[in-house]
Amino acid sequence: MQKKFCFASLFMAFFLVVTSFQAAAQNRADRQNLTDPSSSTFILFGDPQGYVKYDINQPIFELTTLWVSDNVDHLNIKAVLCTGDLVEQNENNALDRRMLNQSSAQMWESISRSLERLDGKVPFIACGGNHDYGFKRSENYNTEFPRYISFERNSAYVDCLKAEYPNRLGHASLENAAFEFEIPGWSHKILVISSEFAPSEGAVQWARSLVTSDRYKDDYVIYLTHSYLAEKTAAYTSGEGYWVTKQEGNHSGKMLWENLVSQVPNIRLVICGHTGRPSPSKNVEEDNELSVAYRVDKNSFGKPVHQMMFNVQTLGGGWEGNGGDGWLRILEFMPDGKTVKVRTYSPLFGISPSTKHLAHRTAPYDQFDMVID
Repeated sequence: MQKKFCFASLFMAFFLVVTSFQAAAQNRADRQNLTDPSSSTFILFGDPQGYVKYDINQPIFELTTLWVSDNVDHLNIKAVLCTGDLVEQNENNALDRRMLNQSSAQMWESISRSLERLDGKVPFIACGGNHDYGFKRSENYNTEFPRYISFERNSAYVDCLKAEYPNRLGHASLENAAFEFEIPGWSHKILVISSEFAPSEGAVQWARSLVTSDRYKDDYVIYLTHSYLAEKTAAYTSGEGYWVTKQEGNHSGKMLWENLVSQVPNIRLVICGHTGRPSPSKNVEEDNELSVAYRVDKNSFGKPVHQMMFNVQTLGGGWEGNGGDGWLRILEFMPDGKTVKVRTYSPLFGISPSTKHLAHRTAPYDQFDMVID
């Protein structure tokens, strides 16, 4: 009896120590909270290629996935969205030390390690970026995307993945896939569609048929694609010089608006990455402004379509900087069924009391509301 009592006492003491440590650890960070406890969120990552191309940057991206993992319940996170360019080069071993120190395999493995923090907890939904194809920059349709971003790795896909379309090599892949979510307070379900880079005519027609089908015609659709808006001006992309973009039937941002987004009634939000550049004068505020774009246009049915570009790759020091300073976006779906609050936040700065005053970007282009009606 005495031994059992000692063991129980020891276990309780250990439990209290661990619990106290966890509580203290949470208090160390700049804890983010929902505006309304009934809200739900999607977390948005902008092109992570700058994190994974240097080994010293890789822990920063892992910090962002750890932060998400720690906040799945606290922020009612439904999914993590990513604008593509998961790696700097899809298939290459010859290291150009002026711009990276990791092979393609090392970059893909780094992404995979970071995403392990999300596996089994929350879906990770990414579109394909131009750097995710070919050797260095979309010279062909080969991609390691389906090998590392697979359905089997994350059990959180099981309930939300509703449809997929083969990639351009004819393989099953989450490059072109549809995920559905129910949001408290929203009478319309949310359907997120991911797309390959410069989506093919077949992929566009698949998406169009899907969103207008009897099953999904009442859903609000978020279309996630890599190249769509240019930085700052928010002009639609077109005329890019990649082999993939030059192939007949593959869609630029301008073509996506003309042939898909404006032609269906229920695509209400488009999210992209790809463009962006550092400030010529090395001004941090201008860096931030040149990493985003936003516009609202009415589709052929008179409904407003919100369109947002978010790409962090040149933040934190330019093209060869730290990869993005940990910046992400919190998209809070309010329980009124129509408002999405956009906040731009960095767990990298927020994790320390000495830097948490830098963890929030509050300029009008970084913090705003979208009303989807």
